Amino acid sequence: MSAPDLHVLTLTPFYPSAQDDAQGCFVSEPLALLAEHGVESTVLAVQSFYNGPASANENAPPAHWIRYMPLPSGFGLPSAGVFLYANLLRSVRDLVRRKPVHLIHAHSALPCGHAAALLSRELGIPFVVTVHGLDAFSTNQVKGLAGKWSKRISQWVYRKARTVVCVSEKVRSEVMQAAPVNSSVVYNGVDPEKFSADAEAGKVVLSIGNLIPIKGHQLILRALAAIQARHPDATCDIIGDGPERAKLEALVLELSLASRVRFLGRQSRSQVAESMRHCAVFALPSSYEALGCVYLEAMASEKPAIGCTGQGIAEVIQQGMNGMLVEPGDLQGLARAISLLLDDESLRRRIGRSARHTILHGFTLADQAQRLAELYRECAA
Repeated sequence: MSAPDLHVLTLTPFYPSAQDDAQGCFVSEPLALLAEHGVESTVLAVQSFYNGPASANENAPPAHWIRYMPLPSGFGLPSAGVFLYANLLRSVRDLVRRKPVHLIHAHSALPCGHAAALLSRELGIPFVVTVHGLDAFSTNQVKGLAGKWSKRISQWVYRKARTVVCVSEKVRSEVMQAAPVNSSVVYNGVDPEKFSADAEAGKVVLSIGNLIPIKGHQLILRALAAIQARHPDATCDIIGDGPERAKLEALVLELSLASRVRFLGRQSRSQVAESMRHCAVFALPSSYEALGCVYLEAMASEKPAIGCTGQGIAEVIQQGMNGMLVEPGDLQGLARAISLLLDDESLRRRIGRSARHTILHGFTLADQAQRLAELYRECAA
C-alpha cells in the first residue's frame, strides 16, 4: 500500500448510516481502495436538519456527520450550499491548519458542490464535483423560480470545478447541454466478492429500486402476469420502498399475482447480495437512469440484467451478450425478454458469465478507485 501523499476532503449528502447501509455506498465503498493508491480521505457526510439525525454505520469508512439548517422545502435548495458553507468554514479551516487538503470532492452540485466552490474560493483548494443523476441542474427536483435559480448556481459550480465527474456518458450529455465544461466519466464500481455467483433458487425475477413511477415496477408486474401461462412457477421479489407501494400492491391483487410477488421493503447490502445470488433474472425497466449500480451488482452475480435503452446502463449492457435492453415502457418487449430468459437456463448462464466478465474487466471498485486516484492527482496539480 502506498503511503498517503494526497489528502481529499469528501463532501457528500449520500453516505451509509446505521439506519440505511445502502445509501451512498457508491461513495463509501471505493474509499478503502483509494488508500491503496496513496489517497487519504476525510469524509463530511452532510444532512439537512429537517431529515433528523443519522448515526454512523460501523462497516463504512469513518465520516464526520454534519447537520446544517437550510431554508425549508425545495425553495431552500438554491441557497442550501451557502448555509452549508457557513456551517463548514471554521471546521474546514481548522482541518487545513492541521493537515493540508489538496482537493475537495463534492457529490452533487447542490448543496455540496456549491459549498465546495465557496470553500475553494475562500481557502484556495481546488475541487471536483460528481453528478450522480440525470437531473444535473435540479430543475426536475425544483420547479419555478427556485428551479431557475438552482440551474444558474449549478452551472456556476460546474464552471468553477476542475472537472465535473459524471457516472456515465448519459450524465455527461445532460451536464453539457447548458454549456461546455471540463468533464470526465468515472463509472461506479462493484465489489465482485460481495456480489458473486451462486445457484438459482427457483425462477425468481428480482427487482431493486425505489418504488417510484420511473423505475417501471408496474411494467414488471404486468409482464409477469402476461407470461404466467407459460411460466406458472415464475415469481417476483421487489426490494425497495416508496410512494408507489400501495398502488403496486393493489395492482398485484388486480392481476391475481398475490402468491407470486413479494414486497421485501428496504434491505441491507448483505441481504441484497444474497437475493442477487439466488435470483434467475434481474429486471429494472427504469426510464430515467444515470447508470444504476444495481445492474452492475446483478451482472457481477452472473445474472442476466434487463434495463432500458437510452439510459446510462446501455453503455455497459450489450444486447443479448451480457444482458438485455428493452425500450422504456415496452410491456411486450419486457415480457418477451423475461420469458426468453426463463425458458433457457443455458442462455441465462451464458449471459451471466459474460456479464461478470464485463464487471471484472472495467467495473470493479478497484477500477473505480484507480480512475478516481488518477483524476484526483490531475486535478490537484
